[in-house]
Amino acid sequence: MATVDETLKGALEIEGAIAAALVDYESGMCLGSVGGGTLDLEIAAAGNTDVVRAELRTLQRLGLDDVPEDILATLGTQFHLIRLLQSKNGQGLFLYLVLDRGRANLAMARRLLTVLERGIEL
Repeated sequence: MATVDETLKGALEIEGAIAAALVDYESGMCLGSVGGGTLDLEIAAAGNTDVVRAELRTLQRLGLDDVPEDILATLGTQFHLIRLLQSKNGQGLFLYLVLDRGRANLAMARRLLTVLERGIEL
């Protein structure tokens, strides 16, 4: 099992990673972050909280008894990957990963983020 800091550092080691954060989507608060450069992770955490809430509301309105694993935004130069934590102690949290589109392998990044998510100790 890995701490939040170890998990975020591991996420930043993913090829092409620019930033990573653990976010509480009930409050919109960033519980930890690494990297980012000029990217304001507090603003990103709050904004992506809205994305997660909208997706969950939509699934509920559709009557789907399911939970999203990932939510992906593709930009011209970046991928923004949101991974909802599936464990009981991770309810209400998501891992947020920003990748440089030119250097990242999206499939590998998704796989590695899943592995990190399973090993996080909260």
